Amino acid sequence: MDSTLSKGEQAKQLFLAGHNCAQAVFLAFSKDLGLDDKTALRVSACFGGGIGRLREVCGAVSAMFMALGLKYASETPSDHEAKARLYARVQELAKRFKDENGSIICRELLALPAGPQDPSPEPRTPDYYKARPCPEKVRCAANILEEYFRQNP
Repeated sequence: MDSTLSKGEQAKQLFLAGHNCAQAVFLAFSKDLGLDDKTALRVSACFGGGIGRLREVCGAVSAMFMALGLKYASETPSDHEAKARLYARVQELAKRFKDENGSIICRELLALPAGPQDPSPEPRTPDYYKARPCPEKVRCAANILEEYFRQNP
């Protein structure tokens, strides 16, 4: 992946290459967070399609939160202040994404009915990409996270 591209553009290209929304965002940041590509792809695989095509929280949003955890989470379970700071970060990024996109829920972003869908992913055809806002949602999530990391080293 071209490291001169913004994380948003990297994530969008990864999505267009066939990775799911969560994988595309998470993989754009994985090396910076100390993960190899194989691990990043496997960890984020289940979060595509709003968590396994359940159409709940957008996979791109879930990936933002996974990356936040890798960067900022405490390893001490009794550190309630650190946990509260992390949850505040999650809520801030969720608000940023929602402000730009209207929701963090996959089915709402895609205007789909509630409930899980057939677990089989749809073929990635030109018509698929024309009908889905996902490449832009992936780009947006990665750009939000990149800016947040830059402002909060």
